Amino acid sequence: MNEHPIVILTALDLEYQAVRKNLTGLRMHRHRAGTRFEVGQLPDGGCQVVLGLVGKGNQPAAVLAERAITEFNPFALLFVGVAGALWPDIGLGDVVVATHVYAYHGGTSEDDGFKARPRAWEISHEPDQIARHLARSGAWTRRLADGVAIPKVRFGPIAAGEVVQDSAISAHAQWVRQTYNDALAIEMEAAGVAQAAHLNRSLPMVVIRGISDRADGTKVATDGANWQARAVANAAAFATALAEELALESNHGRSADTAGKAGGKPVTESIKNVASGNARVGVQAGRIYGNVSIGQPPEAVLDVAAQLVELRDRLGRARTAGEVDEATFAAAEEEIIVATESLSASTEKGRNRAMIALKRLRGLLMDVVDLASKVTSIIAAVRGVL
Repeated sequence: MNEHPIVILTALDLEYQAVRKNLTGLRMHRHRAGTRFEVGQLPDGGCQVVLGLVGKGNQPAAVLAERAITEFNPFALLFVGVAGALWPDIGLGDVVVATHVYAYHGGTSEDDGFKARPRAWEISHEPDQIARHLARSGAWTRRLADGVAIPKVRFGPIAAGEVVQDSAISAHAQWVRQTYNDALAIEMEAAGVAQAAHLNRSLPMVVIRGISDRADGTKVATDGANWQARAVANAAAFATALAEELALESNHGRSADTAGKAGGKPVTESIKNVASGNARVGVQAGRIYGNVSIGQPPEAVLDVAAQLVELRDRLGRARTAGEVDEATFAAAEEEIIVATESLSASTEKGRNRAMIALKRLRGLLMDVVDLASKVTSIIAAVRGVL
């Protein structure tokens, strides 16, 4: 299990509410300086999420992003909201994932004009790859409301400044489009968030924006047509799906890294031998790094069942100790029963049903770290059984 949450920040109340609708089990967390965050989970319980509101502008975004990072020590940071499109082929409602963030207001004023001196931050490779795979698979669209047209997901730079741009012909608009002609969208907070993430051990950070206007003088009309709400709903759907994928990848990567190193030496090759019938697999090796597993799949199933029995016992002790209330205990016990019965069928359908029950169970026990960690280890075991 991830011991750390993922932080999602927004600038506007409308954006905050759009993300909030995708979370469950929310509880308030008050920072000592007065900032109020909400902590919850994604619906399947696989990821703990901290939600915060930073307000408009790069400076407050940077300050409150730093505050969230210090307070919660997240494994990743997402910034979600709306933006204006810089080019006519980008549709209203499209989702833009920033490959780069340009802080475009930096520069020097000289006799022959204003010369740009921008700062730029690039998305980390792994989150970029996960986001692109998610967009290709289309799995994230399940989080969209019924009947909503599926938007395009675009990857490209986003320009972040300190003004609301609503013109295609002003000197400022022309300068932005000429100087940053690869930018897809323009907004006011991503540079501050990117800087905060960069200064915290290059914390993985992804900016996800829904296109709510064209930054060309038609903002009043598009806002009146409710495009802000529609665009941010799309962005929130993609962002929460990405949060889940980042959490799963973080868990997988940590497990692989732990298992793959011994004395600082990485495992470079994985060998799997499977025997059936009366055959047996023998192992002859001079030196082994990592894990060695010997056994038959039925024994592995029994091992998972034994882990579920142990988990149920630990759950009972947690209830007695007051770590788990009665309602949570009853709901968790029901999910354990579902997982146990589903795995006993030894079918793909049973495995999938068990995985769903275990993810729900992890969400129920998120506040009890040792129990949630145990559930995560069982999930990993189930993945390797069938």
